[in-house]
Amino acid sequence: MGAPLAQSAQAQVVTAGSDSTQVSTPAVADTTRRTERLFGLHLTRPGKAAMLSALVPGAGQIYNRKYWKLPIVYGVLGTALTVEFHFQSRFKEFREAKAARNDNDPLTIDTGPLSSTIEDNATIDRGLIIYRRNRDKWIAFSAVAYAIGVVDALVDAHLRDFDVSDDLSLRLEPTMLYMPTAQPTAGINLSLNLKSTTRSTK
Repeated sequence: MGAPLAQSAQAQVVTAGSDSTQVSTPAVADTTRRTERLFGLHLTRPGKAAMLSALVPGAGQIYNRKYWKLPIVYGVLGTALTVEFHFQSRFKEFREAKAARNDNDPLTIDTGPLSSTIEDNATIDRGLIIYRRNRDKWIAFSAVAYAIGVVDALVDAHLRDFDVSDDLSLRLEPTMLYMPTAQPTAGINLSLNLKSTTRSTK
């Protein structure tokens, strides 16, 4: 009972009709179904890569051994966070400056490095709007950069076990074409072989 099941798992027979040629193709296990443990959870390899990247930016790229992507991940995300922090600081400064000028207390002084040099309250209001808008924009950019890092780790993990050889094998072989309503006819079989490093597991 075990031998027929093992043979059927290793090969699939594809037919196109009653008189068609049978083609045997090896069934290769989907490596994305392999599970690995992370914090007590059973995750597939792509799931683990995405989880690591979500917890620590760049960790998914390290897990996938794509070390050359780390400067890109940290550079893009670091730039977005730095600019976001700049606009947040300016927004906070102008918000405190507006509050100091509108509290009707002569003892409250605007000590902002930039806002204190501005005498026009309308300019303070405009700056408050501009810095808040830019801060929100760069928060969105940071979120997008973070999400791209997670998606990149996920995709790389899916493609990790597949490799196409630089030397593709293209072969021309003579063959016989069997037609239901005619005699066998000589033909040419064109075969293109792709190298895959995906290995089946039992």
